[in-house]
Amino acid sequence: MSKKPLVAEYWRALDAVNVISDASAFETFLSPTVHCHAHQPLGELAGAQSVYQQLWQPLIQSFANLQRETFLMLEGVSNGRIDGNIELDGKYWVTGTGVFHGCFVEDYCGIRATGDEVQLRWGEFCRLEHDVIVELYFLIDLIDLLEQCGVTVLPASRGAPCIYRPPATMDGVVDYTINDNESAYSLRHIRQFIFDGLNAYDQNALQSMGMADYFHPRVQWYGPGGIGHCDGFHEFETLHQQPWLQAFPDRRVQDLDALIAEGAYSAAPGWSGVIATHQGEYLSYSPTGRTIQINGMDWWKRDAEQYVENWVFVDMVHLFKQFGVNLLEQVN
Repeated sequence: MSKKPLVAEYWRALDAVNVISDASAFETFLSPTVHCHAHQPLGELAGAQSVYQQLWQPLIQSFANLQRETFLMLEGVSNGRIDGNIELDGKYWVTGTGVFHGCFVEDYCGIRATGDEVQLRWGEFCRLEHDVIVELYFLIDLIDLLEQCGVTVLPASRGAPCIYRPPATMDGVVDYTINDNESAYSLRHIRQFIFDGLNAYDQNALQSMGMADYFHPRVQWYGPGGIGHCDGFHEFETLHQQPWLQAFPDRRVQDLDALIAEGAYSAAPGWSGVIATHQGEYLSYSPTGRTIQINGMDWWKRDAEQYVENWVFVDMVHLFKQFGVNLLEQVN
């Protein structure tokens, strides 16, 4: 039985909360010991009250009339193993992404309020046991927010900034009948792309990854704040992939925290999902030689044998913190 209605109800309860409410408005959906992996500077949160007080209440207070728009919502039993055949681990996940719309009325995470209407990119993965959420991954794209506020903490995005769109087919909320065989094929396909494609880079030629086989020539790649939107495979290669691999040539995708597929869509979160050595300049910051752990989320839309859309989150504040740089301290 689908778990999406339960998570949708949880989101509706959150959206109805006001600043004087307490966690009782939605804690029925969360395990008392729920563990939340959130964007920096929030980090790891333990328990329903902590999730409410440190994650949701600041959002509600900072962004008046916060309204959720959901671009994607899918579910499935996860498989994140690199080696061997697909082995579902029995963990059930529901995921979604989209934007919040609201008026930026109070400072948030050290970012000064502007009083203007903004949109916040959000991504979330909810792991459920016995119809209760026991684990969360949650990201807000703070660099994208800063770009909307006209605040510069990184060089201008190579890709187009502040573009994040729903699927062109408008079918990203999977509330329709799905063929289980298609979902199973999507899971096999995304595993092949990640572990046999992305991890095949020979640290020399981009073509060694075979990305042109996996990405449609007109792929829409919605990158995070600081990187930007790439319109087509050529822009993806030149504006994002090449600078990324020059900076992190030995990066490898690890065992992911989850990997699910439903219909033509697939998704994964990964805290330390990619591990690399910072060997080259990245966004004007000199190489540090440090081992870097990258936290992020991805959602993909497959059409036949190629991906036509990819929505990407990277916690850039967390990434640069490992360079010894606190981007949020540069805001004021």
